[in-house]
Amino acid sequence: MGGMCMLERLLIDRVRQRVETTGLPLAVQLWNGECLGSASAKVRIELKQLASLKALAHPELGTLARAYVEGALNLYGDIRDILAVGNDLCAADAATSRTGSTRWQWWRHTRSRDRRNIQYHYDVSNDFFGLWLDADRIYSCAYFRDAGMSLEAAQLAKLDHICRKLALKPGEKLLDIGCGWGGLVCHAAEHYGVSAVGVTLSEDQYAWASDGVGRRGLTNQVEIRLMDYRDIPEREGYDKIASVGMFEHVGRPQLAAYFEKIAALLKPGGLMLNHGITSAAPGTRGLGGGISEFVDEYVFPGGELVHASEVLHAAAASNLECLDAENLRPHYAATLWNWVARLEQHETEAIRLIGEDKYRIWRIYMAGSAHAFEQGWIELWQVLAGKGDTGRLSAYPFNREYQYR
Repeated sequence: MGGMCMLERLLIDRVRQRVETTGLPLAVQLWNGECLGSASAKVRIELKQLASLKALAHPELGTLARAYVEGALNLYGDIRDILAVGNDLCAADAATSRTGSTRWQWWRHTRSRDRRNIQYHYDVSNDFFGLWLDADRIYSCAYFRDAGMSLEAAQLAKLDHICRKLALKPGEKLLDIGCGWGGLVCHAAEHYGVSAVGVTLSEDQYAWASDGVGRRGLTNQVEIRLMDYRDIPEREGYDKIASVGMFEHVGRPQLAAYFEKIAALLKPGGLMLNHGITSAAPGTRGLGGGISEFVDEYVFPGGELVHASEVLHAAAASNLECLDAENLRPHYAATLWNWVARLEQHETEAIRLIGEDKYRIWRIYMAGSAHAFEQGWIELWQVLAGKGDTGRLSAYPFNREYQYR
């Protein structure tokens, strides 16, 4: 018993020293009432048990996030301040580690496992997502054409940005791989006159998107399928293909097959756009500091980030000519902070719908992701590519002016 008390005292002293030497606006409230640091600090960590001390004695962002989600500690203060203090407390340059998680294996991306992974993340509750997404439930990086745009306006601008990059024309066939709640396919049908197919593995998304197609009177133009993209018949052929916020689930070992499938579905002369989160440093397998492991266990099982150069390489190896690439990193930080603010505004209702543990997962995950985009640890790239035909290039305009009319 005396040994445990001595260990407890050593850990408390270590945490006290860390708090005092960093000079951070941080207070640590122990389970016994003792307070380390200034009680008026902007950020307060309340430790619920002795085991929580270990997370602060040798802090890593992933470890602290895990302790918060599991209820071993509580976090008080503005979420931006919490992330900033956590970053400095953990000396979070480690988050750009070139090693990251080593848990990626080929069997993590079988059809059945991918379906379970997608349903784990997306089939939480349609009503839950409705609390903090825009009305069309666009769950991907918005495009803040003007910095002061509302989230709703920025999401519409993003849909237009994608449609314009793809140079959509009336009568063309559009495929959306990982269509979410159907926002892009419906927008493209309504405003660009295309016929569209959207595929998803999420049963909740499929049900909501299918109803939305009917509500918007688009049943003759838009079809939503509950289907793995690998099972889309190649004989159908599409003029344009979009994949928005989906390829993070594909996995590095399957990247070549992913682009080969897209190339097989794309008609000669057609265009495809891949929009997704990438790592910022070449050769990484994810973020260090325990972040990748936390995300894999609690948020995106099976997810994996690759560098933008690997996207370009895999697309080119599939005979897709890369035509345009744009990094929207600051746009995703702004998008995520909007989502976090809306989620916090609906905290009581969110907890009623999904429980406090899942609420904590989503809050710390999205805030942490916003912070990671701001720090430049991860990026968001839109890569536009074309499929040439024998003796001719893909049908791509001579310059980029058409994207910004």
